[in-house]
Amino acid sequence: MFVLAELKDNVRIAPELFGLKLPEAIKDEINRKLANKVLLNVGLCIALKDIVKLGDSIILPGDGASHTEVNFRYIVFRPIIGDVITGKIRSCSREGVHITLGFFDDILIPPSALQHPSRYEEAEQAWVWEYPLEDGNTHDLYMDIGESIKFRVSGEVFEESSPIGPPDQEVPSTSTGASTSGGTGTSGQESNKTPYRIVAAINESGLGLLSWWVQQHQEEDEEGGEEEEQEEEQDQDSGGENE
Repeated sequence: MFVLAELKDNVRIAPELFGLKLPEAIKDEINRKLANKVLLNVGLCIALKDIVKLGDSIILPGDGASHTEVNFRYIVFRPIIGDVITGKIRSCSREGVHITLGFFDDILIPPSALQHPSRYEEAEQAWVWEYPLEDGNTHDLYMDIGESIKFRVSGEVFEESSPIGPPDQEVPSTSTGASTSGGTGTSGQESNKTPYRIVAAINESGLGLLSWWVQQHQEEDEEGGEEEEQEEEQDQDSGGENE
């Protein structure tokens, strides 16, 4: 789930930080720059592990800051395809079940990857697994918000997103409505891009809400206990007859 990424960067240290030891100042700057950020095709940056190599520091003309080439290792969240992870249901929509890990929210289980057969309840805003019973009927198992859920990572999507700049200036009243709506729509699409998201699946045995399988194990244990009691009673009865 977490990996070490070997990265290289040219780190700028402002003059007001010259009082700190160089490695300390560089660590703070790297974490400030990368923590909780997504690097394209790398993953979600969590924290600096260590500095591997420090190059020579130079001061460029017209800039009082020092610039140092640094090789370092960073802890990154990027699950391997096939990893099984436990999270919580954040919300449900027709797109599928949205999962959160607390520090990462962009996980989606599409309808095709849910337990089969499942349906979406618009009124409850929840997906429902129609669990088949032995008598041919079905039992509805709801996927409620906040429930713990175990899923398998089936895919990942990286998208290059442009930095969001300052809001556009007000359009003069002489502008046409068409040009105004066109500009707004483009900026909205850019801001809604998710740089890194995970696609997951629960359509196999043992995956899904933890409460489903806990209930099933409890029922199996109860059935096993009843069978043992019946066997003991039969043994006692047969022993009494022999006497």
